[in-house]
Amino acid sequence: MFDLAGKVALVTGGSRGIGRATAEVLAERGASVVITYVGNEAAARETVEAIQKAGGKAEAVRLDAGDSAACETVVAEVAKRAGRLDVLVANAGISLDGLLLRLKDDDFERTLAVNLKGAVACARAAIKVMMRAKTGRVVFMSSVVGEMGNPGQTAYAASKAALLGVTKTIAKEYASRGITVNVVTPGFVDTEMTQSLTPEGREKMLAGVPVGRTGTVREIAAAVTYLASDEAAYVTGHALRVNGGMYM
Repeated sequence: MFDLAGKVALVTGGSRGIGRATAEVLAERGASVVITYVGNEAAARETVEAIQKAGGKAEAVRLDAGDSAACETVVAEVAKRAGRLDVLVANAGISLDGLLLRLKDDDFERTLAVNLKGAVACARAAIKVMMRAKTGRVVFMSSVVGEMGNPGQTAYAASKAALLGVTKTIAKEYASRGITVNVVTPGFVDTEMTQSLTPEGREKMLAGVPVGRTGTVREIAAAVTYLASDEAAYVTGHALRVNGGMYM
């Protein structure tokens, strides 16, 4: 199951965390993977080398996901070079946190540009390619914060909540073309971001997770891989919650 041999997958923000794990699992299932990074070329190179060492196919390209025009150009170039594009995982994201009264317009706009506008731009470019093939998988990466909110994350929550509506709309627009569009909403996952929390902060977060632990990046990657597979051909417009019961 979940055989992606011969498929080409593009994972934005694929050099670290959930993006890296997703790229690795997609490659393990046989996909040729292209990851994007914005500043940490060393991390991107390390990810590519790890995938190749494990017998997979991967490459990295630089992309500022907050630049919609660049998103469209990079996606088109990847598809042209590979001759196809079967899977897009719009994972690139940032979180510029602060309470509402301290939220700067520039930070709000940058968050929306990367997390929302960039994701939509990548999807628009990918779907142009997928329409010609009459098949394709688009997976957005949202967050439990987009569903339940979180103090100090107005901009982040707004961008991630918007992806839920985007997913349902695009899914309805292109289902007849053989293209599925879904979104994954991770909960409290063990990443660099959550590792920076104080012990008290982690304990408070875990208190709201019924399974009593953080999720792993591989668990999120597994959910993405399912949605990217042929087995999920009848699943579209769906928000797949991987949050340990944090939000139901």
